[in-house]
Amino acid sequence: MRRMRSVKIVATLGPASETYDMIRALFEAGADVFRLNMSHGSHEEIREKHQTIRDIERDLGRPIGILADLQGPKLRCGVFANDDGEMLEEGASFRFDLDETPGDANRVCLPHTEIFEALEVGSTLLVNDGKIRLEVTECGADHATCKVVVGGQISNRKGVNVPDVVLPLAALSEKDRADLEFVCELGVDWLALSFVQRPEDVLEARELAAGRASLISKIEKPAAVKSFDAILEVSDGIMVARGDLGVELPVSQVPPIQKRLVRRCRTAGKPVIVATQMMESMIEAPLPTRAEVSDVAAAIYEGADAVMLSAESAAGAYPVEAVRTMSSVAEEVEVDPTFRQILEASRTASRNSVAEAITVAAREVAETTDIKAICCFTHSGTTAMLAARERPQVPILALTPLVNTARKLTLVWGLHCVETSEVGRFKMAVVSAARAARNYNFAKDTDRIVVTAGVPFNQPGSTNILRVAPVQEKLIFGSEDD
Repeated sequence: MRRMRSVKIVATLGPASETYDMIRALFEAGADVFRLNMSHGSHEEIREKHQTIRDIERDLGRPIGILADLQGPKLRCGVFANDDGEMLEEGASFRFDLDETPGDANRVCLPHTEIFEALEVGSTLLVNDGKIRLEVTECGADHATCKVVVGGQISNRKGVNVPDVVLPLAALSEKDRADLEFVCELGVDWLALSFVQRPEDVLEARELAAGRASLISKIEKPAAVKSFDAILEVSDGIMVARGDLGVELPVSQVPPIQKRLVRRCRTAGKPVIVATQMMESMIEAPLPTRAEVSDVAAAIYEGADAVMLSAESAAGAYPVEAVRTMSSVAEEVEVDPTFRQILEASRTASRNSVAEAITVAAREVAETTDIKAICCFTHSGTTAMLAARERPQVPILALTPLVNTARKLTLVWGLHCVETSEVGRFKMAVVSAARAARNYNFAKDTDRIVVTAGVPFNQPGSTNILRVAPVQEKLIFGSEDD
């Protein structure tokens, strides 16, 4: 099943999309990777969704990526004596403390000592997705007195954000640690880490994952934006999670931050997902708004590896339509000449190694001659991701004997992932690439392809050979031995 686009689509599974038929319909509509949100559902429910995806993968004969999104530390206030909560008026005083007594119009419990340890006079507290804004006027080890800057209704267990301080919180809660071990044993391909603040948060998760899954850092806090380069260096991928980012920062700052982060990920050759509220109106409507279509298109023009659906596919009334619409938008954008102009203008030259030089040369050969596809043999996925970093005009086939590598690469821009048998000689690699290009309708017998690989085989990161090859097998065998 060939996608007629390079950007990938991540679809979140939930109550609206948990059956075999629905998940298969989502994949056939265009979903490349499925997200399991660990904030919702028991381990048994997650296990069932995982198995369903693997069943569909087996039935369709195509690798499918699975991303498990860890919940991360959730900061919430306590409960109120009035179940409807209280209205906080602008200019009023309000206190957070550790007293578990139900709150009133003057105070409520905030059961997180870490927040009080980090607060200073002048710090900002945001409640209920930023709808309420408070400024700390006095604080101690067990309380914070605040002035209400922007008022509103506060009620039981509303979320609390602290945008302008780095909280002394572990990125992984006890629930996250249990979830991480569970999904790694289950066999997911990617782990998304929530509320990352510093590179140490990623290193902690990496030690626990122990190579069983690749790590995506979700950028949703100002501290993560400030430390982005260090976080990117220790991460396998990035998610620009614009929901909380837009709560903790002025919303006007989010678009330029998104563009900068996508550009840096592209330079590093690491996949980047743009997420949150991309087609949110489709939770209830069969068509998105024009603004949402433009938002999705903007991420694609920037060269993001993937765009993500959250509640649209997990709990919406039109999950398949949401995926199909997003795929249609991507196909239209990618045939626009402006799309190629933007990608090429934003490409960063990088030839610091033989493997990088080979992948740059593959793109240049493909774009200056009549080449139908670039075929990369890869074990770890590095060669294929380097090819994707170049954002070539022709399709990329990522061929690997490792099903886990094929699944992981389904998230990466432009890669059509194919599980192949092991090859020991480069000529057989060329034959395998030619068959894949023909079988998946990327090329015909009369066409040519570019093949890259590392010799000797089965050594990650050893790409050192490039060949322009005919697709017709008798022409391959008619040439001199390699």
